[in-house]
Amino acid sequence: MPRIIRYLSVALAAASLAGCATNPVTGQNELNIISTQQEISLGAENYGPAQQMQGGLYKVDPQVGAYVREVGQRLAAVSDRNLPYEFVVLNSSVPNAWAMPGGKLAINRGLLTALNNEAELAAVLGHEITHAAARHSAQQMQRGLLLQAGVLAAAAAASSANERYAPLAVGTAALAASVVNQRYSREAELEADHYGMIYMARAGYDPSAAVSLQETFVRLSEGRQSGWLQGLFASHPPSTERVAQNRLRAQQLGVKGELETERFKTRLATLLRDQPAYAAYDDAVKAVADNDYAKAGQLAARAVALQPKEALFHGMQGFVALQKSQPAQALADYQRALALDDSYYQHYVGAGLAAKSLNRTAEASQYLEKSLSLLPTATAHNALGEIALARGDRQRAVEHLRIAAQSDSPVGKQARDTLARMGVPAAAPQRN
Repeated sequence: MPRIIRYLSVALAAASLAGCATNPVTGQNELNIISTQQEISLGAENYGPAQQMQGGLYKVDPQVGAYVREVGQRLAAVSDRNLPYEFVVLNSSVPNAWAMPGGKLAINRGLLTALNNEAELAAVLGHEITHAAARHSAQQMQRGLLLQAGVLAAAAAASSANERYAPLAVGTAALAASVVNQRYSREAELEADHYGMIYMARAGYDPSAAVSLQETFVRLSEGRQSGWLQGLFASHPPSTERVAQNRLRAQQLGVKGELETERFKTRLATLLRDQPAYAAYDDAVKAVADNDYAKAGQLAARAVALQPKEALFHGMQGFVALQKSQPAQALADYQRALALDDSYYQHYVGAGLAAKSLNRTAEASQYLEKSLSLLPTATAHNALGEIALARGDRQRAVEHLRIAAQSDSPVGKQARDTLARMGVPAAAPQRN
């Protein structure tokens, strides 16, 4: 039985027995169904899949990730809750940041490049640390477990935030998607701002950076910039109320700490310099959405020319080659991507599909199975089901196809159609 279902059963059984516990940040009494150990376990289990769905880790310049970890741990050290905090930079242009239960945090490169200094970075991370420390993520999950018991236990689909052409995640990855995409209450957002600024002051940063940051966010939201609307603003909506509250809190704290503008620009120099390359890649993603593969290929080539060390760009070239029915070229592109980043599921899926088209089924299976270890997708399961069916392994084919069939996507429909031709129901019969 999947781990989330076990948690769900335990949570529901404990609901009538649970009393109030003291919030480690606010000191308030609140319902506490999910224990600290469960928070940590849930965060650890879903951290990897959530990263995969957001483009994987940013790896071109490891110094950027190290810098974010330094700032994050500086803030975590003065927080009100001792958790195994982790901080990563995700390879997505969507401006976003999020926190999972247990202190697992992420910030996208698309948000990093919109900041002005280290103190603003500290404001973002301090806010997310509070979400984890004050159990906001766990509280959201508690409400979901109690109100949507039958829904969360079922497989769901979640599209990649920065790659519209990516296949849909299925099975256990559904929970990771729900945590990343959750929207906090107005009270939780104000609370995260409040204590995040306290952590900034404790760590030696200027809390006024949280004011300027929210002022920028309000201006961007009023301009209805699409990237921000689908990213940070979807889960962390800015408001003039938050600006006013942050300004008041900064006055009450009465400290003037560090801004560190030059250090911020120095440590992020590679990422900032590479923005034209990522802009070309983002335009290629848009071209793919419009089925303009010729334009997408040209833009991907431009991105590679500007930054040949970015695996995503080579992966885009591989995807375009697949759409043009050029599997040999696609496989070569995806292998170049894997040589640069062998930890991102999408490159393995693409390489597997290309190898399958070349009838190199053993090689295809290896790539596809590896992709599943990183993120379960309908595309990989469907392809493995077709390979198993072709070699006469009906049982294995059904296992993969049933998982793929859970996805409400074209590939999920394809899996359901295949099962129907086999005379097999898409869902396995329930056992008593």
